Amino acid sequence: MNLEIEDFELTPETTWIRGYWIDLGSKVEKDSGWIRIEWLLQNRLDLLLQKDNKIGALYKNPVDETLWHFYPVAPDMQNGGPPALELIDKDKAMELFGEF
Repeated sequence: MNLEIEDFELTPETTWIRGYWIDLGSKVEKDSGWIRIEWLLQNRLDLLLQKDNKIGALYKNPVDETLWHFYPVAPDMQNGGPPALELIDKDKAMELFGEF
């Protein structure tokens, strides 16, 4: 996969990113959405709160103060399956995570 850092950055249009498995026959690999989520968590977003595997974690973008919900798409699968990262407002964050 030939991706540039600009391809990973959050844009004003970004509201939801979902990772998928790519089935290569003899193995599966993470798709570009999954890789982008991992990169954002490591390089751009600040962890605010970590809950259980079903709820996930709350992150904040320090650049614009937006809140991002990171969660496993299939929490009952091994390691939670592919991840998702969704832009949420403060009310939704309070509903999921309580006071933060």
